[in-house]
Amino acid sequence: MEEISTDDAPASIGPYSQAIVHGDTVYVSGQGPANPESREVEVDDIQEQTAQTLENIAAILDAAGTSLENVIKANVYVTDMDNYEAVNEVYGEYMSEPFPARCAVEVSDLPIDIGVEIEVIAAQ
Repeated sequence: MEEISTDDAPASIGPYSQAIVHGDTVYVSGQGPANPESREVEVDDIQEQTAQTLENIAAILDAAGTSLENVIKANVYVTDMDNYEAVNEVYGEYMSEPFPARCAVEVSDLPIDIGVEIEVIAAQ
C-alpha cells in the first residue's frame, strides 16, 4: 500500500489518509468542500460545495497519477436530500461517461458543518 498526500487538497482531519493506492486502485477518503489552503469551508451554496469537493478529489487523484475520468465507484453523502438534484447537476459536470457506479444517501450529520461529502475509488 502507498499513501497519497497532496497540499492541493485539504489535509485529513483525523487518523486517515487522503488516499491509499493498492495495486492499480486508488481509494480516496471522503472529501468535503474545504479550501486546501485555508482548510476552511468558504462557500455555503451546495453547488459550490460540490464543485470544491470534486476539485479536492481531482487534486488527490492527480497526486496518485490518475483523474476523475478513471473513477469506478463514488459514494455521495448529503445532509439534505432536497439538495440531491443540485449536487447531481454539478457531479454530472465533473464526471464523464461511462459514469461511475454510485450511491447517494442522506446522512444526519458530517464531521464538519458541510452539506456534501464524496468518496471515490479509481483505477490508476
